[in-house]
Amino acid sequence: MPISGSTPSRAGSTRRGSPRRRSSRSVEEASPIVASLHAVRDLFQWVFAGNGIAAALLMLIVTAAPFPFGSADDIPIAFWCVCLSLCLLLVTLREASTAQLWLLSGIGVIVIGYGVVLHEQLSDRPWFAHYHPIWTQASAILGAELTPSASIVRHAAFFAIGAPLANILALSIGLAIGADRRFAWLLVKVLAWSGACYALYGLLAQVFEPQMVLWREKVAYIGSVTATFVNRNTAACYFGSCTTLWMLLILTKIRRHLPGRRVAWRQLRADLRLIPPSDIALDLAAFAVCLVAMFMTGSRAGVGLSLLIMVAAFSIFIRRDLPPRSGIWLSLGTGTLIALGLMQFLGGRVNNRFETRDLVDAGRLEAWKSTLRIIHDNLWFGTGMGTFTSAFPAYRSPDISIQGFWNAAHSTPLELASEVGLPLALLITAGWMAMLIVLARGVLCRSRDAVLPLAAAATASLGLLHSTVDFSLQIPGYSIPFFALFGVGLAQSFSSGSRADPAPQSSTT
Repeated sequence: MPISGSTPSRAGSTRRGSPRRRSSRSVEEASPIVASLHAVRDLFQWVFAGNGIAAALLMLIVTAAPFPFGSADDIPIAFWCVCLSLCLLLVTLREASTAQLWLLSGIGVIVIGYGVVLHEQLSDRPWFAHYHPIWTQASAILGAELTPSASIVRHAAFFAIGAPLANILALSIGLAIGADRRFAWLLVKVLAWSGACYALYGLLAQVFEPQMVLWREKVAYIGSVTATFVNRNTAACYFGSCTTLWMLLILTKIRRHLPGRRVAWRQLRADLRLIPPSDIALDLAAFAVCLVAMFMTGSRAGVGLSLLIMVAAFSIFIRRDLPPRSGIWLSLGTGTLIALGLMQFLGGRVNNRFETRDLVDAGRLEAWKSTLRIIHDNLWFGTGMGTFTSAFPAYRSPDISIQGFWNAAHSTPLELASEVGLPLALLITAGWMAMLIVLARGVLCRSRDAVLPLAAAATASLGLLHSTVDFSLQIPGYSIPFFALFGVGLAQSFSSGSRADPAPQSSTT
């Protein structure tokens, strides 16, 4: 009986085996769908957990900030300040490291400095500042008693604080959420891709509508690519920064494909052939678009400094693969030769401007001397934020052409010192120095994700150097995205703060 019963059981199990196999195959066929659902679930959990919502809002802000004519007008600046304030309210510091808190405290000191200067320039009864003598002179001329102020233009500081406030908010948010390497890598890629899109628009607009910037008529720089910016120098700095980001992303991807993730120079050509073209083609195309757009701006300082920063960033990236003594100098020399070759073949407009106007305009040098005189006469609290246009005519050098008017000093540090006074300008300078030191520490000391502080250090150096001879950091469409990147680079100079998997293999993810 047991023997006869066992035979049908085996037969039954054999007959039931086919549905089991069919069920297994159906599960395997459904696994991509299940995996996709799990990926969507993980994405929602990631976005709505911790700083995910704040990070998503920050990505939208840094993408859209360059669009409305560089966000140089008061209404866009006010809008971004509101958005960034909302984003900051959504940030949580529960997982913030001690280093992040110390850096945020340093930013708080600068905020206090701005608050004191703002009070002195707006208040009818300042604590420390003296009333500007222009009000006494105006009262005598008009024969009427005017209420004095420490600023030469009453309430101008209230409207001028928007751009610095937006930069401080973007820096603070980037620093607060940037310890999570997922957010950090995502921000770098969002900046790179948005820059490529703006560069592509600029190139197409130059071909089909060279006399228009978006829906407005282009009144200056008609022969230059400015994309959504009004000024070509700011556009050059923006595209140069995006080109640097693309270069670092491409180098990171190439290193990831190398055996041992180290460069073996003798077999480098063979190793490069193993990289699938589809993995890097789109990145190279985006890099080329940003590079061409940068050259077509025709900006001398923007193009020259961008190439210099790219050479330095490339050499720092591969420094551990170079010979110990002469390798870094060989890399810098080779990179300089390549940069000069690119300048020769792609920088026709830039070379022409170097030949006709030399390295620096004589009028700009005289303007800097005039600004120094403004600083000398208004040493402690300046003439007032947003008052350079009103203060400059009284100090304007007779050696400057009478054509046009100066609405900027073409040197952000000098203009800042003339408007807010030397003490706050020195405090901000100390903040920049501290930021660059922290970023340098991250580049030199970190082994994993060192490219993130390197990207921040490279773009910060470019923006800072360019702003010494122009005003790119005074344009929120450029400064907001990259101040957010500076904050992320500072956070990544200490710790990734996340156990997430490494950055995706493709930068298009």
